[in-house]
Amino acid sequence: MFVLDGWNKPIKVWLDSQKDIEDSCLEQANNLSKLPFIFKQVSLMPDTHSGYGMPIGGVIATQDVIIPNAVGVDIGCGVSHTATEIPVKDFRIFLPEIVEKIMVRIPVGFNHHKKSQTCNSISKWLSGRWKGEPEEIILVKELQPELNRGYYQIGTLGGGNHFIELQEDTKRETMGIMIHSGSRNFGLKIAKLFNDKAKKLNKEWFSSVPEKHDLAFLPIDSDEGKLYLWWMNLALSFAEESRKHMMGVVENIILEYTDGPGFSGTIDVPHNYAAIEHHFGKDVWVHRKGAIRAREGEVGIIPGSMGSFSYIVEGKGNKESFQSCSHGAGRKMSRKKAKELFPYDYVMSDLNAKGIVVGVPDPSTIGDECSSAYKDIKYVMDQQKDLVDIITELKTIAVVKG
Repeated sequence: MFVLDGWNKPIKVWLDSQKDIEDSCLEQANNLSKLPFIFKQVSLMPDTHSGYGMPIGGVIATQDVIIPNAVGVDIGCGVSHTATEIPVKDFRIFLPEIVEKIMVRIPVGFNHHKKSQTCNSISKWLSGRWKGEPEEIILVKELQPELNRGYYQIGTLGGGNHFIELQEDTKRETMGIMIHSGSRNFGLKIAKLFNDKAKKLNKEWFSSVPEKHDLAFLPIDSDEGKLYLWWMNLALSFAEESRKHMMGVVENIILEYTDGPGFSGTIDVPHNYAAIEHHFGKDVWVHRKGAIRAREGEVGIIPGSMGSFSYIVEGKGNKESFQSCSHGAGRKMSRKKAKELFPYDYVMSDLNAKGIVVGVPDPSTIGDECSSAYKDIKYVMDQQKDLVDIITELKTIAVVKG
């Protein structure tokens, strides 16, 4: 880890040196450090890279305000993992069939379900039972259509870096399932709406935060702040439920090839959210944008790039990171550049050489997810030995992308 002097607060970076981080990412971190309500420091995880307003792989704590862009547009995005007792050697022959069935039964990319699905998180809202909030407090007319669309988006993968993988525990040689997805268009609309509201209000208040920094904020005790937190938590619940839907589908497909379930329980970890936590003697709003919580003894998931390794980890509760760690490998180049450098044939050749079965609906979309477009996950893990311990190493054996 190295420490830089920010404008007002220090910037702590879990990397060897400043040369390991892009200038645009540091500029965004400096912008954060200048905010008057930033508490203690700005923390950047080893997978950090520039995002919209705040770096991805960034962790900040604020006092009395919430920053929509410090949560991100895919609210509640996260990873689920289910371990099994199934030996990988018994399943390799079935992998192409399993991948094909996953792609038939789980909509990927921009596709949604054609029929309405069960969605408990939204149903609670419609029945007025969600956290007991009265309807007049949480009604936002611009988001009402998204509630209805959510019934068709729940249990769908999406695109970009989202994936469904079958993996091998490198020690036990047993199979596991990992799913990375978020709140789909539902969370995106929430993020955009409240960021726009924050920008408008900040102008009216003559805020000292420059608009070009894309860090508009909402006071926690304002109506808009309360509304954002309510909808953010709904998106968090929606995203977790969506991953649970997909995990159930994949588990049922696997059961078609085995006599017994052999499932060992599911872990689910979000990495785009904000929550009230106690740090350095204060109750503060911790924003994790592309980072996971890593309290002492807490189990987490850190996926690698497509076709590499992923990790189940145990947190060490490091106070200096606000008890956080990385959420993945982290990009080292833009999607546009990756597509130019890594055409479909190159990516498929690389994955085939590793013996990985691939399912992707549109070959033109896979180049930007090439493992070469990401940092080396083993290097990332080496940089955060003071944040987490590795429990399990997982190797990709099959992947479905959007």
